[in-house]
Parts: sequence; C-alpha cells; structure tokens
Amino acid sequence: MSTVVNTEQARAWNGYEGTHWAEHQARYDAVNSGFNEPLLAAAAIGAGDRVLDIGCGNGQLTRLAARRAAGGSALGVDLSGPMLARARATAAEEGVANVAFEQGDAQVHPFAPGGFDAALSRFGVMFFADPVAAFANISRALRPGGRLALLFLRGMEHNDLGTVFAAAAPHLPVETGDDGVRGAVSMADPDRVREVLAAAGFTGIGVREVRAPQVWGADADDAGAFLSGWGPVRHLLDQVDAAAAAKARAAITEALRGFEAGGAVRLTGSAWLATARLPEG
Repeated sequence: MSTVVNTEQARAWNGYEGTHWAEHQARYDAVNSGFNEPLLAAAAIGAGDRVLDIGCGNGQLTRLAARRAAGGSALGVDLSGPMLARARATAAEEGVANVAFEQGDAQVHPFAPGGFDAALSRFGVMFFADPVAAFANISRALRPGGRLALLFLRGMEHNDLGTVFAAAAPHLPVETGDDGVRGAVSMADPDRVREVLAAAGFTGIGVREVRAPQVWGADADDAGAFLSGWGPVRHLLDQVDAAAAAKARAAITEALRGFEAGGAVRLTGSAWLATARLPEG
C-alpha cells in the first residue's frame, strides 16, 4: 500500500467499517446501485478508455466501467483491504479481466501521470482530509482533456434517510465532531464542490441533482438491523447505554415501516452529480 495521509479513515475502512461493507457487499450495492447509470453516463466511457474509480470499495462500479471500456481498462483504488479483497474476488467470479484494484490513498497515491481518460467515484470522495490536494493529485492522473464524474451525498434533509435518523435522534448523543454521517455530507454544497474542483485545475464544472431508490432490506425489521450495524449509526449507538440504544434501534425500525413496499424497504436518496474536465493542454 502506498503512503497514507488520511490515517483516521484508513483505520475505519480497515477496521469495523470496511469489514461490515465487505461482509454485506450485496446489501450495500442494493443501497447505492440506483446511482450507477447516471454516473456512468456522465463519465461518457468509451470502448478504449482507461478509467480510474476512486474509493471503489467492493468494486461494483469499477466492474461496470470495465465492461463499458471493453478494449481499455479500469482501476479501482481504495483504502480498505477487506473491501478490495471482495472486489478482486467478485471480478474473478464474474470474469472481468480488464479490471485491477490497488490499495492506496487517492490524495497522495502515485498514479501514472496522464494514465487515465476518465475518473469517477460513487460516494468515495467525501472524506478527503484535504480535498483540493486530493483532486489535484487525481488531475495529474488524467490526460489533458480527461473527464471527471463524481457523486456526492446531499444533506440528510434531502434524503429519506434523514427522516429515519430524526426518529432516532432523541435517544442518541449530539456530537460536535465527525460521526461519519456529517463526514458523508462534507461536500453537500454545490458551490463548495465547484470551488474545490476549480482550485484543483478542473474546468467546465457542472453540478446537478440525481435521485435514486435505495433498498435497505426486505422489511423494516431486516432493514433496521442492517442500518443499526452501519458504521456511523453503530458509532452513535456505542455512545449511549443499553436502554437508550434499544430505544434508538426501535425508533429506526418504526421509521422504516413507512417505507415498506413490494417486499422491500425503499428509501429515496438524493445526490449531487458533478462533472468536469481538464483543459486540453
């Protein structure tokens, strides 16, 4: 693994958080896969393109990008060893041969200069310690005129998940630090997105909203148990006593009942889709 500057995130993604995502690969893909098509379309991947997936996690998006770039290649980079192990295993199982995965911190990873035609990320770039430095490093990995397509989660008030969190909030601590939920929406302001990307050397920056269904479980009990195990929620539950934690879990489950339909719990997610490119030279 190359040099890591985002050490707090590296600990999380190589600890409980990354292990939970790896062990529940299909479930997290069910939560996020509704955003795949808008993101891939925005990246405009050609058959011979070299694609970089930043914060690739279990690698679903990387594999899809590799299939679109059938005569090219796709590289997924992530901090998480457990998730990269799942990504490699799944690519092998599916026979996707033009894909590779590397463990590294995209903020400082030594990418080959100009080695990619397009870079994309599905919710993998909200936790950079220094986002301008990170995107400047990513820009150096792109050829002149290279394309960028990114998804950033919007504020919880724009997501159905915010309703669920609000139901549990009376039983959970109010923290001033980053509990993971706040970190996930660190780039929720489109003006901040434009500012960061412009400072990193990108031009033609566009930001638009995309919405997608997110399947959290078969029913409220199933989804509530899964959501309570998600790293940011588990972190908050660990800060209170057993009685308060039980009340918070019950509140989450009850809030999810309002989203049961057709044999699944479906919440609508809202994200910013940002696109940009490097100058031609």
